[in-house]
This record gives sequence, structure tokens and C-alpha cells, in this order.
Amino acid sequence: MAGFTGSCFLCFKIKVSRIASLLSKRTEVRRHTVCRTFTTGSTTRQQKLSSPRGSICRYSTESSINGCTALLYRNHGDPSQVVQLESMELPSVGAKSVLVKLLAAPINPSDINMIQGTYAILPDLPAVGGNEGVAQILEVGSQVKALRPGDWVIPRDAGLGTWRTAAVLAEDDVISLPNDIPLFSAATLGVNPCTAFRMLSDFEELKPGDTVIQNAANSGVGQAVIQIAAARGIQTINVVRDRPDLTQLIDRLKAMGASHVIKEETLRRHEMKELFKTCPRPKLALNGVGGKSATELLRHLQVGGSMVTYGGMAKQPVTVPVSALIFKNVKVKGFWVTQWKRTHSQDEGALRGMLDELCSLIRQGKLTAPACSEVGLQDFRKALDTAMQPFTSAKQVLVV
Repeated sequence: MAGFTGSCFLCFKIKVSRIASLLSKRTEVRRHTVCRTFTTGSTTRQQKLSSPRGSICRYSTESSINGCTALLYRNHGDPSQVVQLESMELPSVGAKSVLVKLLAAPINPSDINMIQGTYAILPDLPAVGGNEGVAQILEVGSQVKALRPGDWVIPRDAGLGTWRTAAVLAEDDVISLPNDIPLFSAATLGVNPCTAFRMLSDFEELKPGDTVIQNAANSGVGQAVIQIAAARGIQTINVVRDRPDLTQLIDRLKAMGASHVIKEETLRRHEMKELFKTCPRPKLALNGVGGKSATELLRHLQVGGSMVTYGGMAKQPVTVPVSALIFKNVKVKGFWVTQWKRTHSQDEGALRGMLDELCSLIRQGKLTAPACSEVGLQDFRKALDTAMQPFTSAKQVLVV
């Protein structure tokens, strides 16, 4: 009996030893376990990432968000009639994709044209509206290397569909931004400031003291042109339409850095000769209107200057005087930032360098977002109606 008891005691000691060893190893694993918290709307989730070697994975195989709310259109037409607020299922996060939460997305003229079916590129229907905006990454796929949860990103190209609460996107469809710039600056960075930057950089060799003339000076592009040009020491002649609050508009544009602000009618008056006594004739004209306004811009270019058309708000053709071509040798060109991005899609440094320079101007207070009105996704009809009104002073931004 005594031998039997001793044998049982020995077995008990061996089992305790093994259990202690297992517990020790389990504790060692837990030392390298990290809980990352994601907040999505009213839901907060902790994702545990563990590795016995202490390396931290940045991905999960199961998405924390299975659906989203989005502004969809199934047919082209009047945005206020064809756009609907609907729920959508989200695919799982693949190896080379990311799950993002949209933070803010503006309503641009190109968004309206795309819904109407009049834009140069049209997505397959049904489609989510919106080509621009800023999102925050919640999760990344196992093969995503350049992005991490918490990063801010914007679309690389048009047609991504930003009017939604969340999305699963390919890593190559987005590019990161620093998250220390204002939200609305990030949300409106990818289209208008990039358009202004490229037009001021790619068509004429502009130096401090040179002059640029532009119509649509109160547009998103126009305001970016004023600020980027001012940062480079370039003078701007800014043409705007007459309106009830013209004095306030002139003051606002001059506060941004505009050298001169004039009405459309002034382009055809003797006052222009007086103006050119204070600044040289422009090397570059930027046309976002078309019609007679574009023709008048051409008349004021210096010999050999360029007019670049990036928009046609008047929906009228650009008429070029024969005398401007023969006697002044002006160059008439067009620019579309979407095409520029596609042409340079394999040149990571081109887009990255431009965004870095624009973000630097934002941090220095030299480039601010246009006046914005914050609108909830559920109030999209009011936002669309406002965005389509003439003389709109504030850009409508959908905030999720």
C-alpha cells in the first residue's frame, strides 16, 4: 500500500511539472500579443495580433465591417432624382486590399457630370458617386506593405466612389497622406490643387514676378492657383462674374494672395491697359469657362504665351482669334488631371512629390481648402441641390 501511494505521488509531481511548463510557454506567447482597437461608427473592436517571436502582423483574415451605406445611382440623369442612399455588402479584405472608413468627400462639378452621364469617363452602373475624398485605413491585407491601420489615404484615380461610409479597396487604388493636415484640406486635395499645381508647373517656365491670368477665379481650382502662385512669387489677374457680394469676394480672394481681381466686363475695357502698367502681360492663361471669356483671356497674353483649358462651365466652344495665332504665336492647350495621373501611374515619385509639396504648403498656412459646408450623408439631396446652384460660395462636403 505504501509503495502504491509513493508511485501515485511521483506521477502527480510529473503531471504538475508538465502543466507548469505549458503555462510558462503560453505566458511567453502572451507577452507578444497586441490588442489594436478600431473604432467604426459606434462599434469598437479589438483585434488581437500575436506571434511567438514577437513580430506583429498588421492584417486580419476577417473584416470588422461587413457592409456600408452609400450614395448609389443606377441610371444617369438629374442627380437629385437618380441618387439614392442604400446599404451595400462589403467583400472580405484580400491579401492586397485595405478596409477603409471614409471621413469626408466633397461634391465636385465632375461628380455631377458623371452622374448626368456627360463626363469623359463613366463607371459601370450601378455606381457609387464621388471621385474625391479622404479615408482612414482600418485593416490591411497580408501582402500590403506600404499602408498601415490609421493611415489617411485618398484615391489615385477617378471613379472610385467616395460617397460611402466604408469600402474595401485595392492597395494600388489609394495613396497615403499625412494625417496632421486639416480634414477638409485632405478631402479636397486630390483634384483641384493638383490641377492648379500642374498647370502652373508644366506649360510655361514661370518665375517670380511673372503674371498668370485666369477666369473662374472663385472656383476650387482658381483659389488653389491664387495660393500656389503667391507662394512662388507669381502675380495673378483673377476674373470673376459680377454678383451681389462682389466686394466681399474680392476681399476674400485678395486675402488668399490674389494680386488683382476684376469682373468679366473689365477684360474688354480700357482699364486693362492701365492694369498692365503695374504688372507684365501674362505668360499663362487658365481657362475654366470657355466661350467669350476664354477669347478675352487670349487677347491679353504676351507673345508666345499659353492658354490652358481645364473646364467649360459656360458650355460654349473656345474661339481663337486668327490674329492671336499669327501675330502673337499663342499656344492653346488642354489639361485633365485624371489623364495626367494615368500617364504617370508608373511614376510613383511624380504623384508623391506633388502631394508632398502641396501638404508642405498646407502646413505652412500657404494653401487652405476652399470654404466648405459640412453635410451628413443622409442630407445628400440638399447638398446636391446646393452644389448645382450658380454663385455657390461654399463647397459641399459629405462627412461620414
